Amino acid sequence: MNSVPRLVILLELLLVSAVLGAEPTAAQLARAVRETAADPAECYRVRDLSFAKEDIRLYLNEGYLIFSKPIDGRRVWAAFSSDVDGGDGEVILFPPTRSERQSLAGFTQSPNLDEHLRSAFMVFTDGTAERLLEQIQRDGTGRRAPEIGAATAAEWSPIAANIAAPMQMRLVEDILAPAREGSLVFLALGGKSLGTFDILMDGREGNQIVARQRTEHNGKPAYDVWTSFPARSVRNGNAVGEREFTLSDYRIDASLDALLHVQAVTKVTVRVGAKARRVFSFAIANAMQVRSAKIDGVPVEVLAGDSVRGRIAGVSEEQPLLIVAPNQIAAGSQHEFEFEHLGNVITSAGDNVYFVNARGSWYPHIGSGAATFDLRFRYPRRLTLVTAGDPVDDRLDGDWHVTERRISVPVSSAGFNLGDYEKVVASAPGIAIDVYGNRHVEDSLRPPVIYIPIPSADATMGRGRGRGRGLAAPPIDPIPIMPPPPDPLGRLKAVAADMSSSMEFYANLFGPPAIKHVTVAPIPGTFGQGFPGLVYMSTIAYLDPQDRPAALRSAREQAFYSDLIVPHEAAHQWWGAVVNIEKNNDAWLLEGLANYSALMWLEKKRSPKEMQTILDRYRGELLDDASGKGTPDSAGPIVWGDRLMASEIPDAWRAITYAKGTWILHMLRKRLGDERFLSMLAELRKRYEFKILTTEGFRALAVEFRPKGVSAEAMETFFDNWVYSSGIPSLKLKSSAKPGAASVALTGTLDQTGVDDDFSVDVPLDVQFARGVVQTIWVRSSGGETPFSATLRQLPSRVVISDDILTKK
Repeated sequence: MNSVPRLVILLELLLVSAVLGAEPTAAQLARAVRETAADPAECYRVRDLSFAKEDIRLYLNEGYLIFSKPIDGRRVWAAFSSDVDGGDGEVILFPPTRSERQSLAGFTQSPNLDEHLRSAFMVFTDGTAERLLEQIQRDGTGRRAPEIGAATAAEWSPIAANIAAPMQMRLVEDILAPAREGSLVFLALGGKSLGTFDILMDGREGNQIVARQRTEHNGKPAYDVWTSFPARSVRNGNAVGEREFTLSDYRIDASLDALLHVQAVTKVTVRVGAKARRVFSFAIANAMQVRSAKIDGVPVEVLAGDSVRGRIAGVSEEQPLLIVAPNQIAAGSQHEFEFEHLGNVITSAGDNVYFVNARGSWYPHIGSGAATFDLRFRYPRRLTLVTAGDPVDDRLDGDWHVTERRISVPVSSAGFNLGDYEKVVASAPGIAIDVYGNRHVEDSLRPPVIYIPIPSADATMGRGRGRGRGLAAPPIDPIPIMPPPPDPLGRLKAVAADMSSSMEFYANLFGPPAIKHVTVAPIPGTFGQGFPGLVYMSTIAYLDPQDRPAALRSAREQAFYSDLIVPHEAAHQWWGAVVNIEKNNDAWLLEGLANYSALMWLEKKRSPKEMQTILDRYRGELLDDASGKGTPDSAGPIVWGDRLMASEIPDAWRAITYAKGTWILHMLRKRLGDERFLSMLAELRKRYEFKILTTEGFRALAVEFRPKGVSAEAMETFFDNWVYSSGIPSLKLKSSAKPGAASVALTGTLDQTGVDDDFSVDVPLDVQFARGVVQTIWVRSSGGETPFSATLRQLPSRVVISDDILTKK
């Protein structure tokens, strides 16, 4: 950026500050939030007072309402109590979809929320409190109650501090943000029959409305999400609005000391959105601390919060971070933000094997968006550090190693990994691939020491010859035997070969990856993670199958670590690096696409039978009720995302996201046909390159690529039942074939049970003939028996429900 315009902007800010006086600091506002109190002078006895916010209807029928004292001129909360004769309040919320009504009914025994209230604590940052005051004064729906104001204030002020104080970061942000931008409505309600629960609508989360109740899962605080859906305006097609600000061009200079503590200076270009602003919200790993920040070289205020955000969000691995300019910064202007931060995000797993925490949050970032990166690391020379991007510098400097890489295409995040590595170079057409493996084994993978007992010597000495008992022989300790550790590089070349082969396969199907230099490096644990240009690969995948821990030697686990994890993480170089998502309810798309891409690669490498074996295994996982709490699929639809993690059904989130996500794509492939399905995926990559994909966007693309003879309504129904709802049907087929003069009449019934009556889906029936030819006909299932008929050219040998549909067997 040219320094002259930047200097002009700074001088304008200083001039405005001198003329108008400095605005309150974030720290001052945060203190005011922590010390918030009710205003005794603004206490009212209200009757028939109500307000609506999108789908939320709140009625304060009879009771006392008190408002908070202003913070920077704004009242951010109000509290209502119906503890009077005839007192009552009421909240009404109607979920718009079948699955959300089912979810609400599962918790409240009603598909719609209509609850009478004892109390309501209401946090607003959208001006609702002021509008309620105006309504009271205008309509006469309340009268001042000075006789009870002091007592009511004394009752509610401590409650307000307990609820609002953990929200201080968000409240400060909204107070400093442009009017009503990304505003918050939070209702902590005391129901007469349902107990305490919350309703939340957050403008910074796309106006998502959430009703939930605090509970415990596995002994830890959690929330049961009763229902969650986009507000009416969003459903009606109104845009949420452009981003408040965007990032581009990261430049990060990081140093790792001898203990591998990270100290970094991060610079990033920030472009302000359509409204002038002085507050900018970032996030960073809890393990990192931001020491200072600058805008265009001028120090600015930093307000950091802890990871517990109270009733707005639960415990997070990241902490919020507010950067506050002294005055408003002009809309559309561009600036350099600089952060100095440090912390410890690297832990030892033993013997020069390391685990990098906070892989995408070790630097200040925002929730979505993409940027280019220049990454420079200085670290102990005994180790190798790897990161994404094209090589710029790699050299030794005394006792230190310096590595610099450049990511020249916009990506969502940049991580790093380090260790004492062995390297194998692989490639695919137009793609350079470096695969690293640990030279040593982490402690958790070392076999336990075996103790060999040694027979003790005669317990007595000098027996015989008429003498007395001798001295006892000293005990001899068992001899420890240390079995040889597994070879951490046993499958290094196999990992490299599978990475190369799968990336070539995907490039032919979906086009080249965004980053042409991909690095793979091990990470302790049982998972992998695909970052743009950098793949963290489970150390288990590097071990020969017989050397893996006993608990990981089942057929399922062996297939995962030997056949699937490498191509799955490779596929994230497309689904995650090129195409990305913004909301966690769309996360199934990236994981499902990556997993199904891996299955298609396995199908080509091995056989369709190998693919079907894994699909059948996934079917079993979805229908397994070993816990007695229900099958994983019954926990909820796949678009619930992280909500599934709160399910009491073990492993529901993983089973639905990966197993059902893979099945959804497989069934979609069957419905579209191979050619159209692969064309759709290629178009998906092209159309959404460096853009945000949503489930609705994916559904629209599927409708667009449907084959001739398949209606748009049929594709909509597919998504309604498999994606937006839960349930796996049981299907029974009866059929008979009657030869005619020139054709064969096939008739039969398809009996569907085990799902709701309105569950309806097109079922493929495989008509098999004597010479191995298979013809597929489609029958629309519904509750009960569905008759069907078809005309065939010859007598079939067998008619069966295709293995390519997810059913209970």
